[in-house]
Amino acid sequence: MTLIKSISGIRGTIGGQVGDNLTPIDTVKFAAAYGTWLKSQREKENYRVVVGRDARISGEMIQNLVMNTLVGLGIDVIDLGLSTTPTVEIAVPMEHADGGIILTASHNPKQWNALKLLNAKGEFLDAIEGAKILEIAESDAMQFAAVDDLGKITKNEAYIDIHIDEVLELEYVDKKAIEAANFKVVVDGVNSTGGIAIPMLLERLGVHAVKLYCEPNGDFPHNPEPLKEHLTDLSAEVKKERADFGIVVDPDVDRLAFVDENGEMFGEEYTLVACADHILSKNPGNTVSNMSSTRALRDITEKHGGTYEASAVGEVNVVSLMKKNNAVIGGEGNGGIIYPASHYGRDALVGVALFLTLLAEKKMSVSELRKTYTSYFMSKKKIALTPQIDVDAILKAMEEKYSSEKLTTIDGVKIDFAENWVHLRKSNTEPIIRIYTEAKSQTEADILADKIIGEIKEVANI
Repeated sequence: MTLIKSISGIRGTIGGQVGDNLTPIDTVKFAAAYGTWLKSQREKENYRVVVGRDARISGEMIQNLVMNTLVGLGIDVIDLGLSTTPTVEIAVPMEHADGGIILTASHNPKQWNALKLLNAKGEFLDAIEGAKILEIAESDAMQFAAVDDLGKITKNEAYIDIHIDEVLELEYVDKKAIEAANFKVVVDGVNSTGGIAIPMLLERLGVHAVKLYCEPNGDFPHNPEPLKEHLTDLSAEVKKERADFGIVVDPDVDRLAFVDENGEMFGEEYTLVACADHILSKNPGNTVSNMSSTRALRDITEKHGGTYEASAVGEVNVVSLMKKNNAVIGGEGNGGIIYPASHYGRDALVGVALFLTLLAEKKMSVSELRKTYTSYFMSKKKIALTPQIDVDAILKAMEEKYSSEKLTTIDGVKIDFAENWVHLRKSNTEPIIRIYTEAKSQTEADILADKIIGEIKEVANI
């Protein structure tokens, strides 16, 4: 089964059987459940939802199904067309809309798509709201509009430009300093909407952008997750062009990673660390990231006199803790920057602008900047799930095995050792157990991950 229903939305592969994959029937069902939930939030005459999508091949089909389902419920739709996740997030409050839907499977391969659901603030739904939508979908408790009450679709393709305007107006983005630095940057847009948005942003900032895979046709040229093993073409292009660095985003542009001038990874985990360093140097305060993120953010936060705290994995959990702790910046170690001065969502455009400002002010190369941060190394591995695997039993067994260590169990099991850590959790978006480790060397991180995987397989008899 490749249909995953969670509090954050519905995700699956295109085609196949209804209920097992993301078919047109499933798409309509969950769009209708979301629209029904939205109308139950408050009584009003007109409802509005913002809808945008990444460039994956199934996007136009899925978007038409979603929009016309909302129309059938009597809800007006603002159609952003090809867009980014953070662009839809900022559009919702700007349009005074009641919610938003982003059609993207994020870093998943091209056969996947998903409905990501937003509230009236342009933020992801919380667990209670998401559970209610799943309940509505299962009960088929949807009431559609009569012919005179159908919604209408209004197209607005200006929002990437509006989003860029908003980024350029941020207090700690220094357009003049960036222009004066005369940067040359290679952009890997993985043939999705990052290929539209990031070069447009760079042009406005006076940066010379060399485009690589920036045609938004949904034909991903490599695995779209921005990891080192997928970015050999970007590394080669940076060296060939003698660029200052390279930028890569995922298909919906909420994750961001850099390659330095030598074609080496800056480290996806260090995207947030660098952006936080810039913001905290101007506006000291607290930070938040999730439990699977590097300790380097804690180090840089404490250096600037702030307090760091880790949340459960998931953007909604990070945002909730950021609000509670009044964090000035936060995000996720997968290259997701959340900067409240802009909005409470992961935003690669904001991350690019902050990173360029930091680099311009420091007047150093990307490789030199990386050396200013404590070096930690992560191993990110996974075990595919089968119906026979009892994830809860595995996690409980590992918790008991390491009961003498510092444990956190708000999201799977995290074991903090003196010099390293391991985090075990069931993925919300794929049928896998994730095993993340971090240590002072790559070898140590890999050895720890392999050791834990061996112990899990022994417990699970696989």
